[in-house]
Amino acid sequence: MLTLPPLSLYIHIPWCVQKCPYCDFNSHGQHGELPQTEYVDALIKDLKQDLHYVQGRALHTIFIGGGTPSLFDAAHIARLLTEVDTLIPFSDNIEITMEANPGTLEHDDFEAYCKAGITRLSIGVQSFSTDKLNLLGRIHNQDEAQVAAQKAKVSGYQSFNLDLMHGLPNQSFDEALADIETAAELAPPHLSWYQLTIEPNTLYHSKPPQLPDDENLWQIYEQGQKRLAELGYQQYEISAYAKEGYQCRHNLNYWQFGDYLGIGCGAHGKVTLLNENKIIRTVKIKHPKGYLAADIYTYETTEVAEEDRALEYLMNRLRLMSPIPKLEFEQRTSLPRDTISDGIKQACAKGLMTESDEHWQLTSKGHLFVNELLSQFL
Repeated sequence: MLTLPPLSLYIHIPWCVQKCPYCDFNSHGQHGELPQTEYVDALIKDLKQDLHYVQGRALHTIFIGGGTPSLFDAAHIARLLTEVDTLIPFSDNIEITMEANPGTLEHDDFEAYCKAGITRLSIGVQSFSTDKLNLLGRIHNQDEAQVAAQKAKVSGYQSFNLDLMHGLPNQSFDEALADIETAAELAPPHLSWYQLTIEPNTLYHSKPPQLPDDENLWQIYEQGQKRLAELGYQQYEISAYAKEGYQCRHNLNYWQFGDYLGIGCGAHGKVTLLNENKIIRTVKIKHPKGYLAADIYTYETTEVAEEDRALEYLMNRLRLMSPIPKLEFEQRTSLPRDTISDGIKQACAKGLMTESDEHWQLTSKGHLFVNELLSQFL
């Protein structure tokens, strides 16, 4: 039987100063003055059209992503959050994250965003090497990245994250590990550390840069993970590391197959409809011009078929390092746990998983071969 999971809200702000050559997100370079008031108006109308999905729940987390949300000033962010709070009650300890680019943050804005209601800042550093930042098309330099992190520490946020990438063009092992050391000196409670991948429909896809070979990539990954652990960062998700108690609760809700509303250009949502025993996914109008001109913001609604629920749950849940409660599987999918027993047995036989009465758990080998593991459930 389905139960209602925690409810989150994702808000997409699609503009950035310029499109990075590796980025395949729904983002658009800024041309002229941003329609901040008009876009916040549209976001609120969008949310009102989704209120029937709330089903009596409070908001557990909010994540404002992009694009570059810090291009919007703190007054508009404050108005947005105030309006959201009037439509859906906030939980007492709500986590509200906003992504920020060091190259767009005036230093006085840090406290202003905090006063606007942001509790957690996620700063897109990517690297502390000015050379690598130039290759990535970033608009900030090494000094701005460090100042942004230092300012976030003293501006009243409950937590902040630094985004770091490895496997960058022409990046050596020493350069990749140096980024970790520099980040650690800034003492963020949370680090996202992930490998650059070349995605379709990006400039890097049409003009690929020279990336480290597989042997160097593996050495960077293996030694980087070891160093992060030595520095007190616990890996709790494939690319997320946190000090004790500072995991990103919004992302945890994604990977635990929780519910989230998505508002804004191209935003995705996933909602459990308890009375109908359904799980649906929503997608909003993608392009800013079309979105701002719309009366109805939902572009597409699809149901997650019952036969697909187990695989979708596992595709999300296997990103996490923690054991998988069998009860959670049943509550989030409405399927009995023995639905996937054959796949579990195969995975255990291959040394990819272990099983107890109440949990399934990936092995260290399983974490390295998640795609092979998922193939057991196709």
